[in-house]
Amino acid sequence: MSVPVFERLTERLRAAGIPFTVLTHAPVYTSAEAAAARGTSLGSGAKALVVKAGPSFYLLVMPADRKLDSKKTQAGLGVKSLRFATKEELLERTGLAPGAVPPFGSLFDLPTLLDPALGQHAEINFNAGDHATSIQMTHADYVAFEKPRLLDMS
Repeated sequence: MSVPVFERLTERLRAAGIPFTVLTHAPVYTSAEAAAARGTSLGSGAKALVVKAGPSFYLLVMPADRKLDSKKTQAGLGVKSLRFATKEELLERTGLAPGAVPPFGSLFDLPTLLDPALGQHAEINFNAGDHATSIQMTHADYVAFEKPRLLDMS
């Protein structure tokens, strides 16, 4: 049986000495619901989107108060096609349902791309493997740990 994503993530963060806070709340299914349940700003939410760009899958991370600009993202990746992963593809690649994916492509062998706009928030918040568990950590620690490629995509 595989180790749940939450346990894999928190184990890796602890091993790296990265401080974080775990928040439990009622199940949430939208970014707005998550921000309200956490008592945080919508923009501090690190929205993680699994997309297929050309032949490859990527994990895109952006502030939850922004929308993906497909044309900008396609240009930045140098691909002609871009689409969201289907529920089946998401489950196959992450083992998770939509809205439960944390912003760590490294957990799933996916390249992580980060919109620089998330850096406007000192602390970020995200679902951590399910709809009722979130993690809060500093943006600086997130970037130092995950080492995402920066791409303006919103």
